[in-house]
Amino acid sequence: MSRVTASFVTSVAGPGGFPKEDLPEITFVGRSNVGKSSLINALARTALARTSAAPGKTRLANYYRLQREGEAPFFLVDLPGFGYARGGQKAAAEFDALVRAYFHRENREGASPVRGAFLLVDSRHPGLESDSYAWAWLEDLGVEHAVAATKVDKLTRAERQRHLRELEAHHQGPVLPVSAATGEGLDELWKLIASLLRRQPLPPNRNKSSRSTSPP
Repeated sequence: MSRVTASFVTSVAGPGGFPKEDLPEITFVGRSNVGKSSLINALARTALARTSAAPGKTRLANYYRLQREGEAPFFLVDLPGFGYARGGQKAAAEFDALVRAYFHRENREGASPVRGAFLLVDSRHPGLESDSYAWAWLEDLGVEHAVAATKVDKLTRAERQRHLRELEAHHQGPVLPVSAATGEGLDELWKLIASLLRRQPLPPNRNKSSRSTSPP
Protein backbone atom coordinates (compact mmCIF):
# COMPACT_ATOMS: atom_id res chain seq x y z
CA MET A 1 0.00 0.00 0.00
CA SER A 2 1.49 3.33 -1.10
CA ARG A 3 2.02 5.94 1.60
CA VAL A 4 0.00 9.16 1.32
CA THR A 5 1.14 12.55 2.64
CA ALA A 6 -1.79 14.90 3.16
CA SER A 7 -2.47 18.29 4.71
CA PHE A 8 -5.20 20.90 4.83
CA VAL A 9 -4.21 24.06 2.92
CA THR A 10 -7.00 26.64 3.05
CA SER A 11 -10.71 27.34 2.79
CA VAL A 12 -11.76 29.70 0.01
CA ALA A 13 -14.85 31.87 0.40
CA GLY A 14 -14.55 33.92 -2.79
CA PRO A 15 -12.78 34.26 -6.14
CA GLY A 16 -9.79 36.11 -4.62
CA GLY A 17 -8.74 33.42 -2.18
CA PHE A 18 -7.41 30.62 -4.37
CA PRO A 19 -3.92 29.33 -3.40
CA LYS A 20 -0.95 30.77 -5.26
CA GLU A 21 0.93 27.46 -5.39
CA ASP A 22 0.68 26.22 -8.98
CA LEU A 23 -0.37 22.59 -8.50
CA PRO A 24 -2.80 20.56 -10.62
CA GLU A 25 -6.22 20.20 -9.05
CA ILE A 26 -8.68 17.32 -8.78
CA THR A 27 -12.17 18.40 -7.78
CA PHE A 28 -14.96 16.71 -5.85
CA VAL A 29 -18.46 17.92 -6.71
CA GLY A 30 -21.61 16.61 -5.09
CA ARG A 31 -24.76 17.17 -3.12
CA SER A 32 -24.58 18.15 0.51
CA ASN A 33 -24.11 15.11 2.76
CA VAL A 34 -23.07 12.84 -0.13
CA GLY A 35 -19.90 11.89 1.74
CA LYS A 36 -17.22 14.05 0.13
CA SER A 37 -15.38 14.73 3.39
CA SER A 38 -15.44 11.08 4.43
CA LEU A 39 -14.07 10.04 1.05
CA ILE A 40 -11.29 12.63 1.27
CA ASN A 41 -10.34 11.27 4.69
CA ALA A 42 -10.31 7.73 3.31
CA LEU A 43 -8.03 8.74 0.44
CA ALA A 44 -5.73 10.68 2.78
CA ARG A 45 -5.84 7.88 5.39
CA THR A 46 -6.25 10.45 8.14
CA ALA A 47 -8.96 12.67 9.63
CA LEU A 48 -8.19 15.56 7.30
CA ALA A 49 -11.61 16.92 6.38
CA ARG A 50 -14.33 17.76 8.87
CA THR A 51 -17.47 15.70 8.51
CA SER A 52 -20.89 16.91 9.53
CA ALA A 53 -24.37 15.42 9.72
CA ALA A 54 -25.84 18.85 8.97
CA PRO A 55 -26.24 19.11 5.17
CA GLY A 56 -25.40 22.37 3.45
CA LYS A 57 -23.43 23.69 6.40
CA THR A 58 -20.27 24.65 4.51
CA ARG A 59 -20.18 27.09 1.61
CA LEU A 60 -16.38 27.12 1.22
CA ALA A 61 -14.05 25.45 -1.25
CA ASN A 62 -11.63 23.43 0.87
CA TYR A 63 -8.13 22.75 -0.45
CA TYR A 64 -6.09 19.71 0.58
CA ARG A 65 -2.55 18.93 -0.58
CA LEU A 66 -2.08 15.22 -1.27
CA GLN A 67 0.92 13.27 -2.48
CA ARG A 68 1.00 9.54 -3.00
CA GLU A 69 4.36 7.85 -2.61
CA GLY A 70 6.30 8.02 -5.90
CA GLU A 71 3.92 10.53 -7.49
CA ALA A 72 3.70 14.32 -7.78
CA PRO A 73 1.67 16.39 -5.28
CA PHE A 74 -1.71 17.87 -6.19
CA PHE A 75 -4.60 19.78 -4.67
CA LEU A 76 -7.75 17.84 -3.91
CA VAL A 77 -10.52 20.45 -3.83
CA ASP A 78 -13.83 19.90 -2.07
CA LEU A 79 -16.35 22.32 -3.54
CA PRO A 80 -19.40 23.39 -1.49
CA GLY A 81 -22.18 20.85 -1.51
CA PHE A 82 -25.27 21.65 -3.54
CA GLY A 83 -28.87 20.60 -3.15
CA TYR A 84 -29.87 22.42 0.05
CA ALA A 85 -31.07 25.99 0.41
CA ARG A 86 -29.37 26.93 3.68
CA GLY A 87 -28.93 30.69 3.49
CA GLY A 88 -31.52 31.15 0.75
CA GLN A 89 -30.84 33.20 -2.38
CA LYS A 90 -27.74 34.86 -0.92
CA ALA A 91 -26.13 31.47 -0.32
CA ALA A 92 -27.07 30.31 -3.81
CA ALA A 93 -25.53 33.44 -5.34
CA GLU A 94 -22.33 32.95 -3.31
CA PHE A 95 -22.13 29.32 -4.41
CA ASP A 96 -22.64 30.28 -8.05
CA ALA A 97 -19.93 32.98 -7.97
CA LEU A 98 -17.38 30.80 -6.19
CA VAL A 99 -17.84 27.73 -8.36
CA ARG A 100 -17.86 29.64 -11.64
CA ALA A 101 -14.70 31.51 -10.64
CA TYR A 102 -13.09 28.23 -9.62
CA PHE A 103 -13.59 26.49 -12.96
CA HIS A 104 -12.93 29.50 -15.17
CA ARG A 105 -9.67 30.78 -13.72
CA GLU A 106 -6.24 30.11 -15.30
CA ASN A 107 -2.75 29.23 -14.04
CA ARG A 108 0.53 30.89 -15.05
CA GLU A 109 0.56 28.96 -18.34
CA GLY A 110 -2.87 30.30 -19.25
CA ALA A 111 -4.64 26.97 -18.77
CA SER A 112 -7.11 25.82 -16.16
CA PRO A 113 -5.38 24.18 -13.17
CA VAL A 114 -8.32 21.76 -12.89
CA ARG A 115 -7.30 18.40 -14.35
CA GLY A 116 -10.58 16.67 -13.66
CA ALA A 117 -13.71 16.48 -11.53
CA PHE A 118 -15.53 13.64 -9.84
CA LEU A 119 -19.27 13.93 -9.40
CA LEU A 120 -20.09 12.08 -6.19
CA VAL A 121 -23.60 10.65 -6.05
CA ASP A 122 -25.26 8.75 -3.22
CA SER A 123 -25.62 5.14 -4.35
CA ARG A 124 -28.80 4.86 -2.28
CA HIS A 125 -30.58 7.52 -4.37
CA PRO A 126 -29.92 7.02 -8.11
CA GLY A 127 -31.29 9.39 -10.72
CA LEU A 128 -31.69 12.57 -8.67
CA GLU A 129 -32.44 15.59 -10.84
CA SER A 130 -29.79 17.74 -9.15
CA ASP A 131 -27.13 15.10 -9.96
CA SER A 132 -28.27 15.10 -13.58
CA TYR A 133 -27.91 18.88 -13.82
CA ALA A 134 -24.48 18.76 -12.19
CA TRP A 135 -23.35 16.13 -14.70
CA ALA A 136 -24.63 18.16 -17.66
CA TRP A 137 -22.97 21.26 -16.23
CA LEU A 138 -19.58 19.50 -15.94
CA GLU A 139 -19.89 18.32 -19.52
CA ASP A 140 -20.58 21.82 -20.78
CA LEU A 141 -17.54 23.10 -18.88
CA GLY A 142 -15.41 20.72 -20.94
CA VAL A 143 -13.50 19.36 -17.93
CA GLU A 144 -12.68 15.64 -17.69
CA HIS A 145 -15.16 14.11 -15.27
CA ALA A 146 -16.43 10.81 -13.90
CA VAL A 147 -19.07 9.55 -11.47
CA ALA A 148 -18.32 7.85 -8.15
CA ALA A 149 -21.20 6.31 -6.20
CA THR A 150 -20.64 6.68 -2.45
CA LYS A 151 -21.91 4.67 0.53
CA VAL A 152 -22.22 1.38 -1.36
CA ASP A 153 -21.59 -0.43 1.94
CA LYS A 154 -25.07 0.66 3.03
CA LEU A 155 -26.77 -1.28 0.21
CA THR A 156 -27.87 -4.90 0.16
CA ARG A 157 -26.45 -7.03 -2.65
CA ALA A 158 -29.70 -6.76 -4.60
CA GLU A 159 -29.95 -2.99 -4.06
CA ARG A 160 -26.32 -2.56 -5.11
CA GLN A 161 -26.82 -4.35 -8.42
CA ARG A 162 -30.06 -2.50 -9.17
CA HIS A 163 -28.84 0.96 -8.14
CA LEU A 164 -25.54 0.73 -10.01
CA ARG A 165 -27.39 -0.35 -13.16
CA GLU A 166 -29.71 2.65 -12.76
CA LEU A 167 -26.79 5.02 -12.22
CA GLU A 168 -24.87 3.74 -15.25
CA ALA A 169 -27.99 3.98 -17.40
CA HIS A 170 -28.73 7.45 -16.07
CA HIS A 171 -25.22 8.74 -16.78
CA GLN A 172 -24.76 6.53 -19.87
CA GLY A 173 -21.32 5.40 -18.80
CA PRO A 174 -19.28 3.74 -16.07
CA VAL A 175 -19.87 4.54 -12.41
CA LEU A 176 -17.25 3.70 -9.78
CA PRO A 177 -18.72 2.28 -6.53
CA VAL A 178 -16.81 3.51 -3.48
CA SER A 179 -17.07 3.25 0.28
CA ALA A 180 -15.16 5.40 2.73
CA ALA A 181 -16.13 2.95 5.48
CA THR A 182 -14.79 -0.26 3.90
CA GLY A 183 -12.23 1.16 1.46
CA GLU A 184 -13.95 -0.35 -1.57
CA GLY A 185 -13.05 1.44 -4.80
CA LEU A 186 -10.28 3.59 -3.33
CA ASP A 187 -7.49 1.95 -5.34
CA GLU A 188 -9.52 2.41 -8.53
CA LEU A 189 -10.21 6.03 -7.60
CA TRP A 190 -6.48 6.65 -7.06
CA LYS A 191 -5.79 5.19 -10.50
CA LEU A 192 -8.31 7.56 -12.11
CA ILE A 193 -6.76 10.50 -10.25
CA ALA A 194 -3.29 9.48 -11.45
CA SER A 195 -4.55 9.31 -15.05
CA LEU A 196 -6.00 12.81 -14.80
CA LEU A 197 -2.80 14.21 -13.31
CA ARG A 198 -0.91 12.74 -16.29
CA ARG A 199 -3.48 14.39 -18.59
CA GLN A 200 -4.78 11.03 -19.75
CA PRO A 201 -8.49 11.00 -20.61
CA LEU A 202 -10.94 9.07 -18.47
CA PRO A 203 -13.00 6.23 -19.99
CA PRO A 204 -15.39 7.75 -22.56
CA ASN A 205 -18.90 8.68 -21.57
CA ARG A 206 -21.63 8.78 -24.15
CA ASN A 207 -23.92 11.24 -22.38
CA LYS A 208 -24.03 14.61 -24.16
CA SER A 209 -26.88 16.29 -22.36
CA SER A 210 -28.44 19.53 -23.55
CA ARG A 211 -29.85 20.39 -20.13
CA SER A 212 -29.25 23.61 -18.24
CA THR A 213 -25.62 24.67 -17.86
CA SER A 214 -26.18 26.55 -14.59
CA PRO A 215 -24.72 25.10 -11.40
CA PRO A 216 -27.41 23.17 -9.49
